[in-house]
Amino acid sequence: MLQQIEGSRAVAEAVALARPEVICAYPISPQTHIVEALGELVKAGRLSPCEFINVESEFAAMSVAIGASAAGARAYTATASQGLLFMAEAVYNAAGLGLPIVMTVANRAIGAPINIWNDHSDAMSQRDCGWIQLFAENNQEAADLHVQAFRLAEEMSLPVMVCMDGFILTHAYERVDLPTQAQVDAFLPPYEPRQVLDPAEPVTIGAMVGPEAFAEVRYLAHARQMRALERIPQIATEFERVFGRTSGGLLRAYRCEDAQTIVVALGSVLGTIKDTVDALRDDGVPIGVLGITSFRPFPLSAVREALQHAQRVVVLEKSFSVGLGGILANDVRSALSGIRLHGYTVIAGLGGRAITQASLHRLFLEAAADRLEPLTFLDMDWAVVARQLDRERSGQRSGPAAEAMLRDVGTVASRVR
Repeated sequence: MLQQIEGSRAVAEAVALARPEVICAYPISPQTHIVEALGELVKAGRLSPCEFINVESEFAAMSVAIGASAAGARAYTATASQGLLFMAEAVYNAAGLGLPIVMTVANRAIGAPINIWNDHSDAMSQRDCGWIQLFAENNQEAADLHVQAFRLAEEMSLPVMVCMDGFILTHAYERVDLPTQAQVDAFLPPYEPRQVLDPAEPVTIGAMVGPEAFAEVRYLAHARQMRALERIPQIATEFERVFGRTSGGLLRAYRCEDAQTIVVALGSVLGTIKDTVDALRDDGVPIGVLGITSFRPFPLSAVREALQHAQRVVVLEKSFSVGLGGILANDVRSALSGIRLHGYTVIAGLGGRAITQASLHRLFLEAAADRLEPLTFLDMDWAVVARQLDRERSGQRSGPAAEAMLRDVGTVASRVR
C-alpha cells in the first residue's frame, strides 16, 4: 500500500513484517526513529511475539543479537557512526559465527571532529568484517532490502547490513509502497537456524581456533560471500515476482548502453547523479551511471561487464581512505584490471556536504574532456586548507585544526557556559 512516510518508519514497518523475535535497541542519530517505531509496534501488540530489549550500549546491542540468534531467534538491530565502531568486536564475532542477524546502518560520518551528518565512513570501516553490505538508493529500496536481507541472511547463514543514508533517507518523507503481511510471509519462510544452542544437544560455538585451522575458517567466510553473489540477484528476481517491483540485486545500470563516460556510486547520491546524467544526455553528452547495491560481496565480474566498453569511469564516493584515496574506487579498479581506460576518483559529500547538480554537471563535463585529476575533491575550499597548512608550517602553536578552520570560514562553535 502506498504511503507518504518517513524513511525510518518505512524501514521499521518492513522489519516488523519480517517477524523478528528479538530486537536489541540503543539510540544513536540518525537511526533512532527506526528502533523507536519498532518499540511502538511491539508495545501496541502489532509485532508479537517479539522481545524488545533496551540495552546500555551499541556493543551490548550486537552482543544480545548474537545470543538471540545463536539461541534460534530471528534477531534485528540498528546503529550508526560511532555506534557501529563501538560494537566492532561483536560485529566481527557475528560474522565469524555465521549468525544471520540483520542490522540497519543509518550512514553517518565518524569523528573527530564530531559530525552527525551523512557520509559512508562508518560502513566502509567494517567492509572486511564478513557481513554482507547492501546500499539503498531511496526509501522504497531501503524498505525492500530489509525484507530481502532476512531471506538472504538465513539462507547464507551470514549477517546482513542494510545501509541507508542518514537524514537524507532516514528522515525524508517519500511515497513508499509497503507490502502486506501476506506478501512478506509468502516470500520469507519462518526462521529455521542452521546452528542453535539447545540444552538437549549441547555444543560449543566461538571456540578457540589456532593456526592449524584459522585460515580455513576465514576462507569459508569468503566462500559463503561468493555464494551470496549468486543468490542476491536470484532473491531480487523472486522479490519482483512476489511484490511486483524491481529492487535489490547486485547493481543497476542507468543509460549505460552507449555511454562513453560512466559514473559509479553508492546510496542516495545516485538520484542526483541520474538527474544530472539526464540533463547532460539532453545536451548530447554520452554518459551513464552504475549504482552498486551489493558492496560486500563486491560484484567484480558484473562491474567489469558493465564498464568494459566505456572510455572513462568516474567513481564518486562519500568516503575517504586517508593516505590512499578512494575505497570504492579501489574495488572498481580491481574489477577493471587489464582494461585500459581513463579512471577518476572523486571524493564528495563528506560530513554531509551537499552534492548539487550544478557541481556534478561541471565535474562530469571535466571528466568527459579528461581534464580531471586522478583524485579529485568535489567543492573543496582549498583556501581554507592552505591557511591551516601555513599555520602548521609556521612553527607557532596552531591549535586544533578543525576549530581553526571553523574560524576561517566564519562558523562559531557553541560553547558550554
